[in-house]
Amino acid sequence: MAKSVSITARTARHHQSVSWRDYYEMTKPNVVMLLLLTALVGMCLATPTWVSAVTLICGLAGIGMLSASAAVINHVVDHRIDSMMARTFNRPVAKGKVSVTSALWFAAALGVIGFVVLAAFVNMLTAWLTLASLVGYAFIYTMYLKRATPQNIVIGGIAGAAPPLLGWTAVTGEIHAHALLLVLIIFTWTPPHFWALAIHREKDYAKAKVPMLPVTHGVSFTKTSVLLYTVLLGIVCFMPYLTGMSDLIYLIGSSVLNAGFLYYAVKLKYAADEQTAMKTFRFSIIHLMVLFVVLLLDHYIPISL
Repeated sequence: MAKSVSITARTARHHQSVSWRDYYEMTKPNVVMLLLLTALVGMCLATPTWVSAVTLICGLAGIGMLSASAAVINHVVDHRIDSMMARTFNRPVAKGKVSVTSALWFAAALGVIGFVVLAAFVNMLTAWLTLASLVGYAFIYTMYLKRATPQNIVIGGIAGAAPPLLGWTAVTGEIHAHALLLVLIIFTWTPPHFWALAIHREKDYAKAKVPMLPVTHGVSFTKTSVLLYTVLLGIVCFMPYLTGMSDLIYLIGSSVLNAGFLYYAVKLKYAADEQTAMKTFRFSIIHLMVLFVVLLLDHYIPISL
């Protein structure tokens, strides 16, 4: 009885100490900002002129809110797993600072407002596609795929790869092959990006009984998979130039970035130390961020051979 009272009191203290920072943390702001960068590039590449202010502001706001909603749902669904892992045990829901009910209401509010903004000020295609991405990440990936197969991040990666397409449809109201090529780049980038982190946190995933690739197939196999996907990523990243979607600035920039990613992937496979996997993970974030900035520069400063 005393133990029960103690747990209740501790939970009450956690809830009383909740702040806006806890809600902000649940939205995974760093991840959402990277997604919005790719959505912005999708918008800009969709038109030879400038994107209208209404489309730009409302499009990014709506996509951002629905992405944040998906992140909050991920915190709720994974709070038991998060509480068992060193990287995530201090997350607001896992720690008990924000209740599951409060987090779900917050996610619902973000999702509804984001959808309404896109539907009212952008277009219905973008609204529905963004909602589909939320369902894909928050429910299909987080609730099912993550716990069902070591290929979870490969299959579920399509949801996280959607923002450039969402940005494109926000401007044009239609799906274009060039937008799908941007999606393919992120889709191919996701496995080596996430598996590098999974290698670094392999023991955590094993403890939480999450069937990530290093847990089910071993670290050596996962390192090989990272290397092969990195090679594939280099080929896919060459396609915007081959299709005439981009010019010389992108060709040079993407080649340098892909060479850097390949260096880390080779080192991870053949000469890794304790920090190589995490360094590879961190470089992959820089790779994607700079790659899309280079796409943007190339679009506004076209230089041909």
